[in-house]
Amino acid sequence: MPLKAKRCLLLAALVWLWSLPDPAAALSSKVKGGEQIVFFPTSGHLEPDSTTWRIPIHGWLFEPEPESAWRDVATKLLLNGVELQMEGLDEALFLRRSRMFLVDNQRGKRPRVRLGEVVFKLEQSGANGHFTGEARLARQDLPAADAGTWLTFQAVLPPGDGRVFPAAAQLVGPRGLSVISDIDDTIKVSEVTRRNELLANTFFRPFREVPGMAAAYRYWNDGTVAFHYVSASPWQLYPALSPFMTQAGFPRGSFHLKTFRLKDETFLDLFACSEDFKIPVIEGILRRYPQRQFLLVGDSGECDSEINGEMARRFPDQVRHIFIREVAAKAHREDGDCTPLRAPPADRLTVFRDPSDLTRFDPFMGN
Repeated sequence: MPLKAKRCLLLAALVWLWSLPDPAAALSSKVKGGEQIVFFPTSGHLEPDSTTWRIPIHGWLFEPEPESAWRDVATKLLLNGVELQMEGLDEALFLRRSRMFLVDNQRGKRPRVRLGEVVFKLEQSGANGHFTGEARLARQDLPAADAGTWLTFQAVLPPGDGRVFPAAAQLVGPRGLSVISDIDDTIKVSEVTRRNELLANTFFRPFREVPGMAAAYRYWNDGTVAFHYVSASPWQLYPALSPFMTQAGFPRGSFHLKTFRLKDETFLDLFACSEDFKIPVIEGILRRYPQRQFLLVGDSGECDSEINGEMARRFPDQVRHIFIREVAAKAHREDGDCTPLRAPPADRLTVFRDPSDLTRFDPFMGN
């Protein structure tokens, strides 16, 4: 049997295993002791009358169950379906990261979060365990908070449960400067254009910063700049991405990653081209802050240049400049090109190899 067909069978077996019901699962509206919540950083905005902050909350509710026998089998099937030479790769790291794709997602629950004495009830979690909601806070009730402030919410748990699951959201003012940044091959070495290296860098190796990118972003960050990290990486990688970015020294920011479930047909599209995902996400950020100015940063390995160029044409008064890191790999992915889009306007585009070039650009005055 050809290797490609064998891999497809292995992946199909993995999806089938994941679709089996877990006999230990029980319906409940409360967060149980074995369940965990991961909250993702978001950004709030003022309503048009500037009296109320609207703060999105986004989280993921799941039960790890790392000892589940069928999950061990599924993980091994996934490992066998990867076309990699294992020499020099960390299989233990792979097992830790891949298990985030194999947790029991908890659906049908409505978590709550608390800020001070105020409790907010969120939307019901979906089949993928994700839930969303919104906190609305009068500006006068946050006298010590202003644009740029990070607020911390806490998940409300049953009595006697002393665990802490914090949620963080930045208050982003209606005016100012924002950076929308890609992650893979823009600030983290992924090698998206080489599938096997992408798999190795994603699952088998410690994440590595693109040298100099954290320093460049810190140079831009004067304390008022808001950062938004938009990537086609799946949400399951956030628990590994967040500490990596903190340790590397990247500025805090909101995260916007891709929804992904092994049950879905999107499994084979885990590393698919990203324009269908990125364009609506970036457009949503731009529309949320119509008076802010934006710098868009990506790389040449996928379609970031064309995606950001499209954003510049749709929002010419908001997109101040586009920066594209030129990667050393081939000009397009091994598994096909993205949908053709027009290149960015030449007067708003800077292609760079050395991240120190970004520090020569004054983000507040232009190039």
